[in-house]
Amino acid sequence: MRYTGLAIAFVSAWCFAFSGPMAKFLGAAGLAPLESVWARMAGAGLLLLAVLVVVKPRALRIPRSRLPFFGAYAVMAVAGVQALYFVAITRLPVGIALLLEFMAPVMVVLWVRFVRKVRLPRAAFVGAVVAVAGLAIVVEAWQGLRIDLLGLLLGLAAGACCAGYFLMSDSFGDDVDPLGLIAWGMIGAAVVLLPFSQPWNIPWEAFTTEATLGGHTLPVLGAYLWMVVVATVVAYILGVNAVRRLSAAVGATVASLEVIGGAVVAWALLGEALGLFQIIGGLIVISGALLAQTATAKPVTEPARELSRI
Repeated sequence: MRYTGLAIAFVSAWCFAFSGPMAKFLGAAGLAPLESVWARMAGAGLLLLAVLVVVKPRALRIPRSRLPFFGAYAVMAVAGVQALYFVAITRLPVGIALLLEFMAPVMVVLWVRFVRKVRLPRAAFVGAVVAVAGLAIVVEAWQGLRIDLLGLLLGLAAGACCAGYFLMSDSFGDDVDPLGLIAWGMIGAAVVLLPFSQPWNIPWEAFTTEATLGGHTLPVLGAYLWMVVVATVVAYILGVNAVRRLSAAVGATVASLEVIGGAVVAWALLGEALGLFQIIGGLIVISGALLAQTATAKPVTEPARELSRI
C-alpha cells in the first residue's frame, strides 16, 4: 500500500511539472499570465465538476459550516498559488520559480513552530536553514541578487500560498470530500480571478494557432488541454489519492519532485537550462525541504504529532 502511494505521488508530481512549460506556450500565443491561470482553473474546475456529477455527486456537497473554509481554500490554496506562480514564470525560469514555490515545506515548519507553538524535532530547523542556504546559492546572493527581484518576491509569495494549501489540507475532517474540495476550489478560484483576469478580453483566437518556444512548436489548444487534463485534473486527483494512502507530510515531501520535473520539462521543451549554481543550489533546497518536512512526520514527541491536525 505504501509503495503504491509513493508511486502515485511520484506520477502526480511529474504531471504537475508540465503546468509551467505549457503556460509559457499560452503566453507565447498572446495570453497574459492571469488569463492563462483563469483558463486553467475554469477549464479544470468545470471538467472535474462534470465528472463528479456523474460518478460521485455526494462529493460536491458542502456543509454550511465549511463555507468559510472552502472560500479560504479557493483564494489561497488555488487562486493564490497558481496566479502568483504563473506571473513569476514570466520573470524567472520555470525551475527557479518552482524552487521558490517549494520553499513551502520550510514555511510550514516555521508556521507550526512559531505560530502554532508546536515543538518540533531539531532536524526540522536544520532542514529550514539548509533550504535557505540553497536558495541563496540559486539566486547567487553574493553577486547582488542576479535574478529578477519582483520575480523572486512573487515566487516566495506563491510558496507562502502553497504552505497554506498544505496546512489547510490537514485541517478538514471526514465531512469534506477532497475531490469536491478541489473541484469547488478551482471553480471558486476562477470566480475570484474574474476581475483580475478579465476573461472577456482573452484572445480566444490564439487557441487556433501554434506557438514556438525553445525550437519546439505546439498547437496552443493542445498545450492548453494538456495543462488542464494532465497538469491539473489528473495531477490533483493522483495527489489526493497519494495523500490518502500516505499522509499529508509524506505527500508534500514527494511533491517536491515537481521542482526536478519542471526543470527537466522546461529544458526539454523550452531550452531553459539552469546554470551550475542553480543546479547545486536546487539540490540543496530540495534536500533541506525534505529534511524539514520529513522531520515533522516523525512521531518523536506528542506535540510534534499535532502537525497532522493543523
